[in-house]
Amino acid sequence: MFGGIGIGEVVVVLLLLMLLFGAKRIPEIARGVGEGIRNFKTGVKDPERLDEGEVSQVDEEDERG
Repeated sequence: MFGGIGIGEVVVVLLLLMLLFGAKRIPEIARGVGEGIRNFKTGVKDPERLDEGEVSQVDEEDERG
């Protein structure tokens, strides 16, 4: 499935995540990881666009909705 990781291992990892963080925190964590990946891709694609002022502006826009 994921480069040598089977379904059973994925299920075990998901169960451990639910035990460690709880069902309510997992979407928040996933959202944060998604935003980080999006910012990374934007930075790689156009590094001049993401100077310090624009990064905080992007974060404010994400918080609004």
